[in-house]
Amino acid sequence: MLVHFFSAEGWQSWGLGGEPLIPERMPVLFDDDFLSGDEDGPRATRAVNAWLRTLPSSGAPSPNSWRAYALAARDWLMHLRRHRVAMFGSRHELVAALGTYADRRLSGPLDERLASSSWELQVTALSRFYSWAVSEGLTSAVPFTQAVGMRMVDGRLVRGERNLARLRRPKPHVKIQYLEGDFAELFCHGLAGLGPGGLEDEGFRGRFPGRNAAMGGLVLGTGMRRREFSHLLVHEVPPLPAEPTEVPIPWAVPELAAKGRKFRTTWIDYGSLTAIHSYIALERELSRGPWRPRKPLVVDEADFHGGRVNGRRTAWSQLGPAERLRLVGPEGGSLLLALSYDGRPFVDWGTLFRRTGRRIRERFEPRFPEVAPHRLRHTFAMATLAKLVEGHYRQAAQLAAATGDAAGLALYLLKADPLLILRDLLGHSSVTTTEVYLKRLDVHRIYRAAWESVGTAPGAAALAEADAEFAEKEF
Repeated sequence: MLVHFFSAEGWQSWGLGGEPLIPERMPVLFDDDFLSGDEDGPRATRAVNAWLRTLPSSGAPSPNSWRAYALAARDWLMHLRRHRVAMFGSRHELVAALGTYADRRLSGPLDERLASSSWELQVTALSRFYSWAVSEGLTSAVPFTQAVGMRMVDGRLVRGERNLARLRRPKPHVKIQYLEGDFAELFCHGLAGLGPGGLEDEGFRGRFPGRNAAMGGLVLGTGMRRREFSHLLVHEVPPLPAEPTEVPIPWAVPELAAKGRKFRTTWIDYGSLTAIHSYIALERELSRGPWRPRKPLVVDEADFHGGRVNGRRTAWSQLGPAERLRLVGPEGGSLLLALSYDGRPFVDWGTLFRRTGRRIRERFEPRFPEVAPHRLRHTFAMATLAKLVEGHYRQAAQLAAATGDAAGLALYLLKADPLLILRDLLGHSSVTTTEVYLKRLDVHRIYRAAWESVGTAPGAAALAEADAEFAEKEF
């Protein structure tokens, strides 16, 4: 079975009456014979493809999600065919097939075995597919069994369901999901090619240490997700204040690059922003080159808000990640903040962070954990909350208000509750989500050093949003 990623390029020559109603980069499943039906009726791939095309309007706008769901559906289809079970077979057949599928994927041969997080993704994708199939009247039988229970939410009993195919997970606070201060510092030194204490690491053989350290500091200082910071443009970097300040500098997160396309403003400390400006002026300038993508979007007259893209004035906020990767200057070279050789954009931060963590473990600190971009977001949340509760930013805001510097942000820091501030910086929908999120990072530390939780139990929406934060491994 094949997976093809759709492109409408050249559709005018296909003999169609209009452009196909398939989103760009949407995965499409094909059987090896490229047929969508036979004497037995439509193939199962036709139903899967119809479901995939509903994803952009049903809570999964990211092409990465489309790809993951398509691959999960393909693997399930191939398993069903191996056992001669129809995609919309009887309940008895589907439940039995799910049992053999779970056995093979969780404890079968090494080359087919999935990690627990990957299995959870399989269950999520297939559960969504069968829910869609039931709503479309394609089937009434699903392979999953739901456990039903009641829990108290906001003073009332609410009925809840749990898919029994999901694995039981340890309590969220069992595994620390962030870096303590000394480990965060060690990681930044590692990105810069340095050892503990900022001393030279003679065994470092990497490249672009200025870029890597600046971008690592950016994530630790802003709490941006991988999708957000890896597609930042050099023109979107805020200007450096004339004088050093303890008040953080606001940073607008591009709407179309943000999760859920929710605009928000986070912030960054003066030292981290200084490192980014130093990288732009030195190492990034040396990395500029003639690189161009296959379909370049040439930009001139660029400023902080936008530029002329292929001759048309466009705001940066109107550009999604795929378009940002195609932006080049008049003489070539990507406009992304992080560059590789010849002006190529660099976005593989998961691999870079993982290799840095491995080098630190092998050379300096065996206890150092695996580091994914999202762990740095958790680290930002913990460090920021500690400063808010300790009054660090409040004191800085009082000084700023007295001198008239950053008066708007100073007033916000003085008047708002720490959890409300952190909610806005992280882009959560509700402060309840932020509370749940922090508990799941390290419940004991939060209760001991930050705040005493009071009030009602969190709602389902807050629990789901907090769960989504921890589902984003983003290696």
